[in-house]
Amino acid sequence: MRWQRFNSVLKARNREFLRDRSALAWNIIFPLLIILGFAYAFTGDQLDHYKVGVISEAEDSALAFYKTDYVQFIAINVREKELAISKVKRHKLDMLLDASQKQYWMNDSSPSGYMLERVLAGSGGYAYQKQLVKGKQIRYVDWLIPGVMGMNMMFSALFGVGYVVVRYRKNGVLKRLKATPLSALEFLGAQVISRLWLIMAITITVYAGCNMLIGFAMVGSYINLLLVFVVGAFSMISMGLVVAARVKSEEMAGGLLNMFSWPMMFLSGVWFSLEGLHPWVQKLALIFPLTHITQAARGIMLDGASLLAILPNLVALLVMSFIFILLGVLLFRWE
Repeated sequence: MRWQRFNSVLKARNREFLRDRSALAWNIIFPLLIILGFAYAFTGDQLDHYKVGVISEAEDSALAFYKTDYVQFIAINVREKELAISKVKRHKLDMLLDASQKQYWMNDSSPSGYMLERVLAGSGGYAYQKQLVKGKQIRYVDWLIPGVMGMNMMFSALFGVGYVVVRYRKNGVLKRLKATPLSALEFLGAQVISRLWLIMAITITVYAGCNMLIGFAMVGSYINLLLVFVVGAFSMISMGLVVAARVKSEEMAGGLLNMFSWPMMFLSGVWFSLEGLHPWVQKLALIFPLTHITQAARGIMLDGASLLAILPNLVALLVMSFIFILLGVLLFRWE
């Protein structure tokens, strides 16, 4: 790889994007409108739905509490007990029950937990011992922001690389570049780096602007959060290269990119929690980069997750990136 050729393509792509003022403005305004809209719509941050985590339900399955309407009961593995308790602290679970120990955990500042406690006592659960936990309630907008930021990166990465390279191919730009000493690796590498720094600049700008207007919950490290967004954006851009490798039609590229982006948007936990869904849906979601970005970012922002705690998500994103880059380079055609 020759640095001079790589740098020339990188500068050209940066100037092309920055001169398109409408595209640049939309990449900033779109996520801002979504975040502000949901912050306004869910000002009360109380959804009419109760969630109860249950450990060892089978040992007390006759308890009438388990038949209560409008309550979603979520099975919790005993090895994830501490994690479930932390979710009660953050109001992500309204109550946690352990039938084998005859105990339940609730947040002392949760109205939903108080109501469930009354229902439990009236349903024959008076023998259960109460364990109080304390924790600040997470607003819906605090829960939403990591997914929205990841979704904005997804659209910017997929369409900003996949769609653009296909347009180059259709307009004959790639055919002209083929006649130069420029290699496929140099060209694609320049596209990746150009889009990566642009995505990060826009993401940081949107986050800082919304944070000044709304004030997000941030328990963990900003450095770890930045690392998640960098690795996640790189993975999304790499996915876009696979679409751009051979497709010649902009219409076909748009269809393929939508085929990738829409399932990710709805199955990656951006808008609603995947807890309580069918296990195969939760496993299917793990094949999407957006799922790992959202999980890692939420863990850092809401639970203060360390770098070690989010390491599985980072490894998954890096593995996906390597596979996508490899496929993109091997499948790439100039014409």
